[in-house]
Amino acid sequence: MPHLTLEYSANLAAEESIGQLCRALAQCLDAQRENEQRIYPLGGIRVRALRCEQYCIADGRADAAFLHANLKIGAGRSEAAKKATGDALFALIKQHFATEFEQHGLALSLEINEFSEAGTWKHNNLHARLKAE
Repeated sequence: MPHLTLEYSANLAAEESIGQLCRALAQCLDAQRENEQRIYPLGGIRVRALRCEQYCIADGRADAAFLHANLKIGAGRSEAAKKATGDALFALIKQHFATEFEQHGLALSLEINEFSEAGTWKHNNLHARLKAE
């Protein structure tokens, strides 16, 4: 973990732009530190984007758009670390869509969901592969 899922309206941006945003958000997660220690293991970082073809925003105007980001993290991070992560991710999202925000209706949002290790199943060789490099 962490896993960041972006849901966005199809009228918001081209796939290339969303791909650039995904890479920037992954780098942002990797850059998060607390007490000079990495907060999130590199091998656990996932950023994915789901384009929503069917949607209705507010009053239904065709030029309204949205992006909602949902960050899922395992339990154990400090409140300060979670806030710093949220602030950094949301600043990056807002910067990425600053032009669109100025030009038409746009709703941007981010939430962080923390869960315990109980009730999760994982099979991942990425951590070991990254250590070997």
